[in-house]
Amino acid sequence: MVVDDFANRIKELRQQQGLSQEKFALKIDMDRTYYASVEAGKRNVSIKNIKKIADGFEISLEELFKNM
Repeated sequence: MVVDDFANRIKELRQQQGLSQEKFALKIDMDRTYYASVEAGKRNVSIKNIKKIADGFEISLEELFKNM
């Protein structure tokens, strides 16, 4: 399922950077509980927020969705 793939991808990227959900959410100016629900695959996320997440990881949208 695409939502689960996306959730797993952002969790993996966040953990690679050694950031907690809270610190990453603060970095991208997103509510922590909202980000946590996206990362858990429990929420559909807008393209605007997907872009914020990609920017937070300093990668392109293409790279964010690579190998999914």
